[in-house]
Amino acid sequence: MSDNPTRAEVCVVACAEAWRGDGEILANPIGTIPTIGGRLAKATFEPSLVMTDGEALLVENIVPVGVDNPPKVVAGWNPYRNMFDIVWNGPRHIMMGATQLDRYGNQNLAFLGSYDKPSVQLLGFRGAPGNTINNKTSYWVPNHSPRVFVEKVDVVAGVGYDRARALGRVASRFHHLPRVVTNLCVFDFATDDNTMRLMSVHPGVTVDEVVAATGFDIVVPKDVAESRVPTEDELQLIRDEIDPKGLREQEVPS
Repeated sequence: MSDNPTRAEVCVVACAEAWRGDGEILANPIGTIPTIGGRLAKATFEPSLVMTDGEALLVENIVPVGVDNPPKVVAGWNPYRNMFDIVWNGPRHIMMGATQLDRYGNQNLAFLGSYDKPSVQLLGFRGAPGNTINNKTSYWVPNHSPRVFVEKVDVVAGVGYDRARALGRVASRFHHLPRVVTNLCVFDFATDDNTMRLMSVHPGVTVDEVVAATGFDIVVPKDVAESRVPTEDELQLIRDEIDPKGLREQEVPS
């Protein structure tokens, strides 16, 4: 396959890499590119991952996104009420979105403005508090900007490292934020105080561009890697089997 990978396809691989080494747990991606990434991880380097069809079935085959009535190799039934048993017991790695994120990984997807008088209503707190306290939680941000990466979130929906520490063992024993993937780069929190650190920049992106698009000081190592591009086999899976309609390009245009 000779075509160069698009930025969206680099983002898919970066999302997939968030599940590397997870083994037999429930991979629960939310959103188009995270879903493609999760299915790519299972189809390649993490075959033990447990994936859903996006509804109530656990499936073993590649289920293409955006395709009506695709064939499914069903491994089990996972209705909504059963999801709480998985959430409370921890064997799950979710990738959520974020309207705001701060340096410690506190996430807001509930509202903008003051608590007493919000200016913009968003999705609400949803499952973010329980996800971040009980499960590995990574984030996907398709539009990296200072409006998303802020010094202080307006309200905390997903719990960051500073708040988890303050709450003590009841919060911190399962709390883990492995990755933040954006359309520009990948972050982790592998610093002494668990603040956001730049892991890699996507091809064509500079460190200075990431710093300028982030509304707080990030940790920048001396040598910042370039995010890996998909292999030819991975490109074939992404383009022909997982996302044949090219929905990834709508989320991160080239």
